[in-house]
Amino acid sequence: MKRLLVLVIVAMLSLPVLRAQESTLELGDKVVGVGIGFGSSLYSGAYYSMGMPPISVFYEQAIVDDILEKGVIGVGGTMGYTSFKYRYSSWGYNLSTFFIGGSGAFHYPFVDKLDTYAGVTLGLRFIFQNDYGDPIYDYGGSSTGFQFAGFIGARYYFTDNIAAFLQLGYGIAYVNLGISIKL
Repeated sequence: MKRLLVLVIVAMLSLPVLRAQESTLELGDKVVGVGIGFGSSLYSGAYYSMGMPPISVFYEQAIVDDILEKGVIGVGGTMGYTSFKYRYSSWGYNLSTFFIGGSGAFHYPFVDKLDTYAGVTLGLRFIFQNDYGDPIYDYGGSSTGFQFAGFIGARYYFTDNIAAFLQLGYGIAYVNLGISIKL
């Protein structure tokens, strides 16, 4: 995933600047969004089932513009939540994961109305586990750890302020689809 992110960034920076496209993100713009995730490395296997699909929300503000003529850097925050269940006979456990972090992204328009970007997120992941069904090994606990993730994505603006987005990367899910609103 890190190699893919590096390749995308190098490709974006090495392309000659074609006819300048209309920038979809400008200095000071604020964007919020909500998405649903697909494909997770968190918990998989024969006895796992999804409790709540990966849901994420984000906020981003453009803070630097005019990079390579139309490029913009945005910073913001993101949160995500998902839960899974493990069941084997009469024993099992529930796992919930919550993520909160800050992110930064480089945006560059290659096509009108399409905001393409690549970035990184750094934050904390909280995991909560609750076992049931075995009175001897009944366990409940939690853990916390840092998470660093890279991502690439695109937002297609249907209007000046409303866009659909697709984002690929490691985080609460490998693929996130959703809606963004420019404030």
